Amino acid sequence: MPRVWEVPVHDSTRVRDVRVAAAAAARHAGLAEDRVAAAELVTTELATNLLKHAGGGRILLDLVGPSAPAYGDERDALVQIVAVDHGPGMPDTAVALRDGYSTTATLGAGLGTCLRTADDFGLHSAPGRGTIVMARIGSRTRPDTTGPRPAPLPVRAGGVNIPLAGGGFSGDAWVCVRTADRVTLLLADGLGHGPLAARASSAAVEELRQVPHLPPADLLRRLDRALRGTRGAAVSVAQLDIGAGKLSFAGVGNVGARLRRGDTWQGLVSRPGIVGAHLPTHLPQQQAGWTDDCLLILHSDGLPSRWTPGPAADAPASLDPAVIAATIVRDASSPARPVRDDTAVAVLSPWPPDGTP
Repeated sequence: MPRVWEVPVHDSTRVRDVRVAAAAAARHAGLAEDRVAAAELVTTELATNLLKHAGGGRILLDLVGPSAPAYGDERDALVQIVAVDHGPGMPDTAVALRDGYSTTATLGAGLGTCLRTADDFGLHSAPGRGTIVMARIGSRTRPDTTGPRPAPLPVRAGGVNIPLAGGGFSGDAWVCVRTADRVTLLLADGLGHGPLAARASSAAVEELRQVPHLPPADLLRRLDRALRGTRGAAVSVAQLDIGAGKLSFAGVGNVGARLRRGDTWQGLVSRPGIVGAHLPTHLPQQQAGWTDDCLLILHSDGLPSRWTPGPAADAPASLDPAVIAATIVRDASSPARPVRDDTAVAVLSPWPPDGTP
């Protein structure tokens, strides 16, 4: 089930809490002790930065798969650490990553240390809005390359998952799975909150992993049978046929989806119902072209209905999709107005033109 950790950081006593949560997440992921220590180091640096530069914020910890699964490694768990703040922001993120740069008379090695330690690292800051810093810590072992190797993906996926009121389990879950030249992104919102809702969304994730070749509408019918013994869930499914440059979408329940093509945003419509309880008889699939300037966002109803994508969603393709997801959640809330439900946002984006998966 989606075990998640959210630690508010508003005074120095919470730095230890962040470090403890990081160790728990890393051991939950089955990482070796040196990588557990790496997760502790990164979270400590990020929590300290929140206090020094932003007046506080929060740390989100989650277990995620690789952003671009390519070698049957979708089940490999990485610890994703995201620092979120509503602070003053950074005028120049590139300068902030250099060792020796500091605005508080310190050594200025914090973000540089995180960059070197993490398997993946992302940063976005907007003056007046705040900063998002993301790091993923994995085993750093190379995938098995003795068998046939599929071509690297031209897209990658990332997301964030935040439990309601700091709960240990989120009723939301998302996953990205590859089969041949198709990539399927699923987001499920189990009814209610807590472990029983998490059980429903987890069942949807596991079923997709069994049948990733099915198109979205057929997959929803399969999920309806698989979730019959659970509370049920709202589910959105998007499948990208890379060779054809075509995106297919189908959804049931109060899950949202938006597709950006160039400068235009298009809503993708889900049908009323509950997967596992009340599946609509007719499940149409929406079709859309996919090009290198596209961006897909799936989200649960924890976001306000009138949320706006914000500057990160229009940023260059070099921005990690998990960072985009975190900025969307941050900009839809505030320290005084936190998210109102379990909230998950998943993003599918192209690799940057000069990126190497």
